[in-house]
Amino acid sequence: MYSVIGFHLTGSHSSGTANRHTESNILKTFLTAFMALLAVASPALAKKKTKKVVPAPVAAVVPDPVPTPDNLWHISLSTGGTVVIQLRPDKAPTHIARIKTLTRAGFYDGLLFHRVIEGFMAQTGDPQGTGQGGSSLPDLKAEFNDLPHVRGAVSMARATEPNSANSQFFIVLMPVLRLDHNYTAFGRVVGGMNFVDAIERGEPPANPSKIVHAWIESDGPDAAKVPLPAISLTTPAAGAAPAKPVATDGPTQAPPGK
Repeated sequence: MYSVIGFHLTGSHSSGTANRHTESNILKTFLTAFMALLAVASPALAKKKTKKVVPAPVAAVVPDPVPTPDNLWHISLSTGGTVVIQLRPDKAPTHIARIKTLTRAGFYDGLLFHRVIEGFMAQTGDPQGTGQGGSSLPDLKAEFNDLPHVRGAVSMARATEPNSANSQFFIVLMPVLRLDHNYTAFGRVVGGMNFVDAIERGEPPANPSKIVHAWIESDGPDAAKVPLPAISLTTPAAGAAPAKPVATDGPTQAPPGK
């Protein structure tokens, strides 16, 4: 009896060992297959993880040109100092040529800031001091550009017709971007903005501030004047109709309500 029981015990032990061996082999086979799968997948996963993200192209920022003496406009004001304006012939070449011609003729010396609006702009360049005058030279064709009308921007005043700028200009006191692409900006203040801030306000001011003397840096403040042909200090530009009074929120050659 004992031996029979012993036989069965022995047989049962052998069967359990065989099962464990089978399970071990299955586990080894599974692990081997899993490791093989990882070996195949790892390079693809690694490649995916290290894939570089290409940034979207960014438009190049073109810096403003370096100021040169022939493009620095000095305006001495009655407010106590000199304003320096960098002219931009790369944006408005015809207007810059006009500014230089008038400046070298002494045209701007003594002219009043006839229209100065707080938080907006200070306008000058009219020999009549009313907003309806100009030089004897013909009006200019507009050169609207991408220079923004931010604080310190310098731009040409005009009547309602786009090609009517002549001699009047304005200096922006606070950003007024609604004027962009509607008025020809041709420069920006690079020194002495505090003297612009001190200009008397009003339309017209009770005690207007004025330009004492204007000159191009390369010429110097004492350069001899170059007269304009048939220049007139009392009539609008020759061949151009006088600016009509218009209601507008932009600088014009005729103040609103006049």
